[in-house]
Amino acid sequence: MTAAPERQVSESKGLGDGRVGLLGAVVIGISTIAPAYTLTGALGPTASAVGEHLPAIFLVGFVPMLLVALGYRALNSAMPDAGTTFTWSSRAFGPWIGWMGGWGLLAATVLVLSNLAGIAVDFFYLMLSQVTGRDSIADLSTNVVVNVATCLVFMALACWISYRGLEATKVVQYVLVAFQVVVLLWFAIAAFVHVVDGSAPAGLAIDPEWFNPLGVGSFSAFATGISLSVFIYWGWDVVLTMNEETSGARSTPGRAALATIAAIVVLYLTIALAVLSFSGTGSDGLGLGNADIQENIFAALAGPVMGPVAVLMSLSVLASSAASLQSTFISPARTMLAMGHYGALPPAYARVSRTFQSPGYATIVSAAVASAFYAAMRVVSEDVLWDTISALGMMVCFYYGVTALACVWYFRGSWAGDVKAFLSRCLAPLVGGVLLLVFFVQTAVDSMDPDYGSGSQVFGIGLVFLLGVGVLALGVVVMFFQYRARPGFFRGETIVRGRSSSADLEGEVQS
Repeated sequence: MTAAPERQVSESKGLGDGRVGLLGAVVIGISTIAPAYTLTGALGPTASAVGEHLPAIFLVGFVPMLLVALGYRALNSAMPDAGTTFTWSSRAFGPWIGWMGGWGLLAATVLVLSNLAGIAVDFFYLMLSQVTGRDSIADLSTNVVVNVATCLVFMALACWISYRGLEATKVVQYVLVAFQVVVLLWFAIAAFVHVVDGSAPAGLAIDPEWFNPLGVGSFSAFATGISLSVFIYWGWDVVLTMNEETSGARSTPGRAALATIAAIVVLYLTIALAVLSFSGTGSDGLGLGNADIQENIFAALAGPVMGPVAVLMSLSVLASSAASLQSTFISPARTMLAMGHYGALPPAYARVSRTFQSPGYATIVSAAVASAFYAAMRVVSEDVLWDTISALGMMVCFYYGVTALACVWYFRGSWAGDVKAFLSRCLAPLVGGVLLLVFFVQTAVDSMDPDYGSGSQVFGIGLVFLLGVGVLALGVVVMFFQYRARPGFFRGETIVRGRSSSADLEGEVQS
């Protein structure tokens, strides 16, 4: 086994170390996934695709996330670096693939930042409407000027908290995450109570068949459900981008990633079973197959399930989207910091706030780009905005898949004679990475259909496909501009391509 050459750029970026422990990392990971916000929009479409097999799809979607997380954990143990996908892929495959992996992460996070801000606006005015009893207030979110202005305020507040570093982030997240989890569990218990006392619309008993993925009607429906599952689990990798600021940089982030995914799958299954038992999957009334309520399941079910305290669910989704809006800044800011640090972006991106020891410049840029994107798309068309978010799944599958395969290639040969190492550094990330890249290709093919997403098209090609491919193509263009301006990184002068060394393996064993 050949050790990798020494890097010519120090890995230290000036971030404050030891700011977050295991619990804080898990809380921030859960907040980025945003269970309340994610479930209210995902439960309906997923149930519509797979029917009562919703729990099975949630479990199957969990598998590639777990497999990829094992690869992330191995890479972090060997190379704890805030650049994660960018740094690790550059080390394994070289600067070109590493740069595009980093771009995929940046594109996904910027897209979701804009969507989170938009959701926060919708539920902010819905909450005010419920509190005051004035339905007209909820309609303010449909006013483009009011919507964009409010969105920019939310974005600025989230940016300000993130700029102040992980200490400020952690305090905010403890409150917001605890609130949304408590409300979700309250909702689930209340739904089960209605089922037991016979007052639920469907009143279904939990059926073991719900957990059988082979019961899904067709492969197309199965693939659709899995694509949605990939989205609802996305965000756990934020705990890895904090590795340089976490107590126990080689071990804590990996453990936090696995703990985050495990906690989320338990929460998702609990809510899925509660909603299925209460509502069923019918296409009328409160059934999950009713197209009229699928965009916002909790808005439709909160009243019937929770009664007079239904406003808590609106507050929960608002808290969820606001919490995720703030914590999602962590990933793009630290990825851009690493790219600036290693010379893949202009040096300004490597600036760290002396006061808060956070990537201040990169955080502000993330907020500015996401705000401009949201404002432009919201003015053009809400359909375009949502189609762009649909392209998010392509970006997630791309950069997760690249990172997982980077683990396999970086640790190639190091697992000889060690079954545990083979499973964690080769087989698990290989299967997870291949699955996600297959989903990436399948989504790209499916999205060429003009009926995909909102049904918008350009010259007969689906808008979701054009947006997804357009984002990746833009990344290639920017990459070549950076190559002309900063060739050192692309010549391997700042991150040297290599493979695992004995020191890397010792670090992983100690974790």
